[in-house]
Amino acid sequence: MLEAGTVLHLAGSGRLILRSNASLKINSFLYDNKGHKVAKVMEIFGPSKSPYVSATPLTDKITEILGKKLYTSKGDLNNC
Repeated sequence: MLEAGTVLHLAGSGRLILRSNASLKINSFLYDNKGHKVAKVMEIFGPSKSPYVSATPLTDKITEILGKKLYTSKGDLNNC
């Protein structure tokens, strides 16, 4: 697993907002530190070197991942 970014907050839309340090693909999955699938990338925006990611939560335990690092698989990264 590769680090995808850190969860900043839960938006009013119900999506998680992350600051990413990886070039993620739309529809890729994000995992917690235990390898559980917790979110799906829906939108990427902001500066290309350190973009923000809007992701749909796939868990009811959102408060447990706020402020935490999330991870992705190598196949879910764009080749840049």
